[in-house]
Amino acid sequence: MATAPQKIAIVTITLAKGGAERVAANLSFIFTHLGYEVHLITINNAIDYAYSGQLFNLGIEEKQSSWLRKGSKAIRLKRYLQDQQISVVIDNRTRPNFWKEVFYNWVYRNRKVIYLLHSYRLENYLPKSALLAHLLYRNSTQFVAVSKAIAERMKTKYGFDRVQTIYNSIPELPAKMSADSTTEKPYILFFGRLNNAVKNINLLLEAFNLSGIHQQGVLLKIMGDGPDKIAISSYINQLQLDEYVELMPFEQAPFSVIQQAKFTVLTSHYEGFPMSIVESLALGVPVVSVDCLSGPTELIQSGENGILVPNHNVQALADALNELNTNEALYENCKKNAQKSIEHLSLDSISSDWNNLLQTSYEKHD
Repeated sequence: MATAPQKIAIVTITLAKGGAERVAANLSFIFTHLGYEVHLITINNAIDYAYSGQLFNLGIEEKQSSWLRKGSKAIRLKRYLQDQQISVVIDNRTRPNFWKEVFYNWVYRNRKVIYLLHSYRLENYLPKSALLAHLLYRNSTQFVAVSKAIAERMKTKYGFDRVQTIYNSIPELPAKMSADSTTEKPYILFFGRLNNAVKNINLLLEAFNLSGIHQQGVLLKIMGDGPDKIAISSYINQLQLDEYVELMPFEQAPFSVIQQAKFTVLTSHYEGFPMSIVESLALGVPVVSVDCLSGPTELIQSGENGILVPNHNVQALADALNELNTNEALYENCKKNAQKSIEHLSLDSISSDWNNLLQTSYEKHD
């Protein structure tokens, strides 16, 4: 445990809808549990997830023009960090714009900053040029990657040494959830942002159609919001699956819907460390996932807690959906092993990893 209520600021775009944003909220509980004074700073005004600590919402006042607003937010953020005497910042934002991050270096000046990397697509967080990355971030900069694959790519592509892997922890689950429905048809579930460029939901729809499990009485539920909701609805209609696929809105706490699914599915082009897999397994629900970079291969052991298939392979995914639906022995084995397969992601274990890193950060900053 921290020996004093030292101050940590978590800077995030929002606390709504996205997996990275949910991680920021979860981290606020971890740091509070460890005895730190937590300040959650949101750039935009979107708050869905429960959090712990003091919230500073930079997005409440949105009266200026775009450039003035962004500059005003950065100045207010710098002033807040100074006024609150915060010495360590956890930066949870995407950071694709080089010149914007030059400005944020000024905002964070004289503070220890730990930059989170949530995706294997590193250009969301760093300049494509290794030279520009090193100009922007000193060799002493601390990065935390949410998967081993991201950390390895970071070291190989950019040559940064100070990259540590800390997995996302199992979220705090409600003590009570609604009982299983006895009248509803069985269903498999996708939940996440409806963005085909990342989540590749069309692949899921094609595999579901090819598998034929809808003809065996199994529905597909797709839960979430995003820019491709209308396009996905249109593709469902094109495949003549309207009777078998249900689009559901985003839910802040989707745990009951997850728990009642037969299994969940992930079909992304790329990921980081998918919270949808972690949450499914934590609720005892097996997962069928494509082997995208990164995360699934560090979570799924085929035949033990789900099935891992090659990415972008409709037939392989369709076969996996069919296999987990019809092979009762396999399904029961995966269901039995789901929760224990992620015991290493317990709150205590991940809290310990973070506390060790933070204590080191304070020592070096002092």
